[in-house]
Amino acid sequence: MARPIWHGAINFGLVTVPVDMFGATEDHTISFRQFERGTSDRIRYKRVNERTGEEVAYADIVKGAEVGGGEYVIVEPDELDRIAPGRSRTIDISSFVALEEIDPIHFQKTYWLAPSKDEYGKAYSLLLQAMRKTGRAGIASFVMRGKEYLTAIRAGEDLLILTTLLFAEDIRDPAQELKSMPEVFPARGKELDMAVNLIDSMTDEWDPDNYHDTYTQRVERLIEDKRKGNEVVAEEEPAAPTKVVDLFEALSKSVESRRKRRSGGDQGSSGSAGSSRSRGRSKAPEVDLGALSKAELEKMARELDIKGRSKMTRDELQEAVAAGGRRAS
Repeated sequence: MARPIWHGAINFGLVTVPVDMFGATEDHTISFRQFERGTSDRIRYKRVNERTGEEVAYADIVKGAEVGGGEYVIVEPDELDRIAPGRSRTIDISSFVALEEIDPIHFQKTYWLAPSKDEYGKAYSLLLQAMRKTGRAGIASFVMRGKEYLTAIRAGEDLLILTTLLFAEDIRDPAQELKSMPEVFPARGKELDMAVNLIDSMTDEWDPDNYHDTYTQRVERLIEDKRKGNEVVAEEEPAAPTKVVDLFEALSKSVESRRKRRSGGDQGSSGSAGSSRSRGRSKAPEVDLGALSKAELEKMARELDIKGRSKMTRDELQEAVAAGGRRAS
């Protein structure tokens, strides 16, 4: 069982609900160690006093803020706590807003909130159900590990969810960061219509199980191939930029490709009804499963109701879809 990473209380008007906070996400990126090339010698880092060259214990390290001219003001951890008493133990809801009003650029990291003891469950449940009924998110702030966070608290299915937000001053102005703002050229009617058609053909219901970290999967395959002494196969280079003169043609081909994939390659049959009856039902051409992406294979697996598809690799999905298609036919 995971341990809470923060313990305190939500202040909701005059109501105080003690809660524990738990991490809702994890980083599954492959972690590499550092070695000196050509050796098996690990590279390690030490906290060293730059004047004496001696290693310093973590407990003896304090923070210093530069004030100019190479001078620093040293600040002790307890001094940071004293300037904001209680802020590191309370989440103060200041207002409620519609969640869709928050620009996603502000979203940072998500946590779960749970009542710290069973006796606080009633007040916690009241806040959860009230927020669920209104569909609003509570905007709050609190201090954790010496840093103040702006947060949005919303009702999940079974518990409250807290997402840290970036402050307005944390978000850069693109006009100051870019060499120049991109010029928006008026789109030609037929190109705009075709681009809209492409978006419509690619529109689907959001299902997070359809998306996976394929880069990490490639890194894992690279490590395994090198461990076994297999040849490392390079992936295809990214597509070249589309030339302006080819834009409409590229959009048209993209729309047609999406239509074929959605119909399973069946483009219908031409000719009269009588000739169709005399020939029997036309058979749709075979779909090249090897040319489909993992997300497309997962969608086909979902339509075939293949169990355990969310945990399958791309090759396993291809085999399962092929077998499922044979059973369906």
